[in-house]
Amino acid sequence: MRAKISYAVTAAVLVVYFVLAGSRGVLLIEAGTPLTVTFGVAVLILPVIGVWFLWKNTEFVRDANRLAALLDAEGGLPVDELKRLPSGRVDRDSADEVFARRKAETEDAPDDWRSWFRLAVAYHDARDTPRARKAMQRAIALHKTSH
Repeated sequence: MRAKISYAVTAAVLVVYFVLAGSRGVLLIEAGTPLTVTFGVAVLILPVIGVWFLWKNTEFVRDANRLAALLDAEGGLPVDELKRLPSGRVDRDSADEVFARRKAETEDAPDDWRSWFRLAVAYHDARDTPRARKAMQRAIALHKTSH
């Protein structure tokens, strides 16, 4: 729940920033000189890119949460079986062991979104965020094509 609140607050702050930046871009364009119009257009492009990025990220999170709920309903969510250090951080050897099993599962069933979801969780636990995101994107894409 804390993550959802943090995400919502961050998204709201970004939207306010996009509105403020966009209004400055409009003011620059209204000034009417070639230089201010050029800068105004450039300033307007940034909020457009930001809104697109925010939308795609929100869509990704919503789809990943939907898959988590489906997997939970099926009883297939991965159980946290990782050993932890006294600091609370995940033991690297434990994460590697779980990752090896998840990778083998995905290699055995490369078209199953469930195995890709569990692999994404294993990548996340191993602190490999880029690969976790790619594996989750693959899980989402496979789920969409299977329905």
